[in-house]
Amino acid sequence: MRDGHAAVPGAAVRSPVHPGDPEPLDAGEVRALNVVRTLGTVGSLLLAFGALGAGAAPVLNPVLGIPVLRLFARIPTVSLAVAFAGMGLMVLAWLLLGRFARPRRARLASDGQLLRTLAAWVIPLALIPPLFSRDVYSYLAQSEIVHRGMDPYAMGPAEALGVADPLTAGVSNLWRETPAPYGPLFLQVGSWISAVVGTNVAAGVLWQRALALAGLGLILWALPRLARRFGVQPATALWLGALNPLVLFHLVAGAHNEALGIGLMLAGLEIGIRRLPIRVAGDSPPPLAPGELRHLVLGAVVISLAAMVKIHAVVALGFFGVMIARRWHGRITDLLRAAALMLTVFAVVTVAVGFSTGLGFGWVGALGTPSVVWSWISPIAELGQIGGVLGVALGLGNHTAAVIAILGMLGYLVAAAITVKFLWDSFRWRYRPIIGLGVSLGAFMMLHVAMQPWWLLWAVIPLAAAAGTSRFRVAATALSVVLALVIPPTGSTFDGRSYILPQAYVAGGLIILGAALATWRAAPLLFRRRADGTPADAS
Repeated sequence: MRDGHAAVPGAAVRSPVHPGDPEPLDAGEVRALNVVRTLGTVGSLLLAFGALGAGAAPVLNPVLGIPVLRLFARIPTVSLAVAFAGMGLMVLAWLLLGRFARPRRARLASDGQLLRTLAAWVIPLALIPPLFSRDVYSYLAQSEIVHRGMDPYAMGPAEALGVADPLTAGVSNLWRETPAPYGPLFLQVGSWISAVVGTNVAAGVLWQRALALAGLGLILWALPRLARRFGVQPATALWLGALNPLVLFHLVAGAHNEALGIGLMLAGLEIGIRRLPIRVAGDSPPPLAPGELRHLVLGAVVISLAAMVKIHAVVALGFFGVMIARRWHGRITDLLRAAALMLTVFAVVTVAVGFSTGLGFGWVGALGTPSVVWSWISPIAELGQIGGVLGVALGLGNHTAAVIAILGMLGYLVAAAITVKFLWDSFRWRYRPIIGLGVSLGAFMMLHVAMQPWWLLWAVIPLAAAAGTSRFRVAATALSVVLALVIPPTGSTFDGRSYILPQAYVAGGLIILGAALATWRAAPLLFRRRADGTPADAS
């Protein structure tokens, strides 16, 4: 991860630094890849059908009016088992596919092979009810507030639209009274969708998913290009950053706006650094290349637009500024000049978006809205819960909310300290700035009381473009698998019906075991420790 003082500094380059070109897969590996693609496609189809009865369906579910398909809504436990089986098969297929995208492997899958695999896995998830959360209904309701000329940062859907409105009905009870935590650019685009679909919730979900797919398209455009610049095989980056189950489950099936935010952030980085020359610590910077300054400003504009979708993207401006300062003379004055450039661009974009949308800057005061939720997978929230229990046990009273509030503030401070450290270390050429970006975003997500599985993609996807080591790959793979499987497809806790989950898990597990056995018999190569018997194949 460290840059040292030689080779490519980890900032940007004018000509991509191509890692050693791998050989294509041999005939046996291509057959095995096709088996993996089929396994994942079957999993995607099972998840799609299971979603008809176990997804986060709208209150007025159009599936109930479709013959045959409406049967899934009447057998929720079976649908959940089918969805769990599909999830497991997709995760298994992704893990098996990973052997053809290992760092330093002699033969790798091509970009085209991976993109065709991704398409086969995404298509069944594009037309189904949302999965894993009901956030997309909040998007629709808050966008409708904007479309009707009201302020989504001052009132929630229940107050603005009324509790009887079809768009309010789909919003989780927790979010009906809260203002929107999203950027004005996203809500403005959502208002355009509202103008097209009105109160047709099903059509609105599909349009929001199309917006998420556009964000995924930006990721697919930028990720392999960034990977080449940082000496990582595009296949390795695409496997971890684009075919990741968290991407498929939450950005595609869940239609989360992280897809658009991350996509714009990566696109901005790629646009901004594509004209920067290769630099080594201590050498003299070359003169500005034609179009270099224009690309720097344009890249900063696109990253700022990403922050107007989700504010997390603003962290990328700091590390982009470090890249620029290192490209200049690497002095403190260069860092200050780069920071001034980033702040100026961000301020101009923020003001332009705020005034052009008519939403102003109310989003700043609504940034704390997600903290209303205490996620059970958040380390901060769990520590706070433990602190509350200890307080009760010691006779001090239940102060869980206060403890979580304090720990949440400490979490912000720790994440900010980590960000400052990596900004400085990146400026001093100890780390690649994009690695510092991934680590910093990961810290902010992990130390938030409302942490959700898909939030980790803010860290995983940038790191996939620059950290090609086996240690990082193993850690990110394990984390992705665990987080991909911890949230039920409905986004529900099944209060009062907790028996449903273990039944569905057991049934789905049996299907997964059977599919794994069939895959082993069809392509035993996939389960061997090494595929070609050479050291280059080792991960």
